[in-house]
Amino acid sequence: MSGAYDAAVGLVLLLAPDRMAAVFGVPPAQPPIFSDLNALFLLAVAAGYYAPWRDPVGARWYLWVMGPGLKGAGAAAFLIDYIVRHSPASFLLFAASDGTLAVLTLIALVASRNTQAAPRR
Repeated sequence: MSGAYDAAVGLVLLLAPDRMAAVFGVPPAQPPIFSDLNALFLLAVAAGYYAPWRDPVGARWYLWVMGPGLKGAGAAAFLIDYIVRHSPASFLLFAASDGTLAVLTLIALVASRNTQAAPRR
């Protein structure tokens, strides 16, 4: 789910940065390389989800880093920016989506760890 989310946002940001900015009521990034780099970052994060899809146990670390780690920090950053710098309220959508994905990933990681630790009969 997180990989698809990151890929979708990255593609829109790369292919239609002006439209994305307009949807959120902000001017396009200047210089445009800033939105390009953010898009490439999101696409790289999305591509990284291939590893845990192929090997969920071996690439578990990626889910921890990108789920609770990055998505949780991103949600906090959007919320703090809204409070401190008065960014548009529309940015809270990213705080909510990143925060939700961070919590869901955390729940899945903890639940699967408990399942792995439980003795089998």
